[in-house]
Amino acid sequence: MTAFTRRDFLKTSLIGGVAATCMGSLNAFASTEKQESYSSKVALTAGDNRADMAFRALKPFSQEISRAIGNRRVILKPNNVNINVQLASTHVDTLEGILEFLKSIGKSDNVVIAESAANGPTFDGYKNFGYFRIAEKYKVKLVDLDQEPFDVVHVFDEKDFRPHAVRISHLMLDPGSFIVSVARMKTHDRVFATLSLKNIVFGSPVKDPGFTFSASRKKGTVSDKPIMHGSGFRGINYNLYSMSRQLHPHLAVIDGFEGMEGNGPNDGTPVDHRVCVAGLDWLATDRVGLELMGIDYANVGYINFCNDTGLGMADLSKIQILGESIDNHRKSYKLSDNFKDQLVWKNAVSQNISDSAGSKFKLSYT
Repeated sequence: MTAFTRRDFLKTSLIGGVAATCMGSLNAFASTEKQESYSSKVALTAGDNRADMAFRALKPFSQEISRAIGNRRVILKPNNVNINVQLASTHVDTLEGILEFLKSIGKSDNVVIAESAANGPTFDGYKNFGYFRIAEKYKVKLVDLDQEPFDVVHVFDEKDFRPHAVRISHLMLDPGSFIVSVARMKTHDRVFATLSLKNIVFGSPVKDPGFTFSASRKKGTVSDKPIMHGSGFRGINYNLYSMSRQLHPHLAVIDGFEGMEGNGPNDGTPVDHRVCVAGLDWLATDRVGLELMGIDYANVGYINFCNDTGLGMADLSKIQILGESIDNHRKSYKLSDNFKDQLVWKNAVSQNISDSAGSKFKLSYT
């Protein structure tokens, strides 16, 4: 990747433009009915270079992305769930491909890379994964969300059915931010897969400076990230769904060059996949990600909830795939050991609750 120059990017861009023109000519022969059946577009690229794959995945959306950004600040949100494990975290080359794309459309002047790393100091992760190099190269600011202002929202907890306060980065909620989720294809031990939405919803809660899961944790420091998980498989799926209305990516990029299978998002093993997915409809992009990983869409609760309530498109027949064919790149990722337990969100439960007069009544929910 380090030998990949801007000239290579521009050459790729030119080739991509010619290919897009040819594709447009071919599409002219398609029936009007078929064209109108698509509700969303998702680009799928494959190759041997992360930066190039991300760049090419974004090119078909150049005009739409430029209009959507307008005068807003661009936030590139990596998924650094573990500041010491590269397989669990966003690769610097994917960020470079996106930054080069933003430069090519004239939208690189107001860009920040922002994260609240899950298990330790955010800037330690930036250093470990080589982010300082691209920050200097593209003149972008590296931001630790834990050091920034926050807003307070309330989320559901399945243990007590009560709202719980969570500190959420103001930068991620600000209407002046254009949020790009730079995710990585990984299986997950609570919601089957980590894709673009989860990266935003669970990366935006902040922690106190000095917090870490190790013995070196500063006394009295806490992280609000566990609160967002809702104390169970039902709670986490519901909170992902409910928060997605106000906290979601405006542009989704999912790096599947090297995915993670098994006990993700931290302890899985690598999958040599060599794909990248991108789209302005985060739900459609995540749906394609699931398909590429061989994960049954019907098993992922929050994706179903979001589709059922019209927050995006998850019907594969209504998603136009630009570039590569899903069928040529689908793999069967090994799931987390507890994947059967995760399916509990599908089951209705009931419990007896006493009202203020001591009378019993039954509450049911799914």
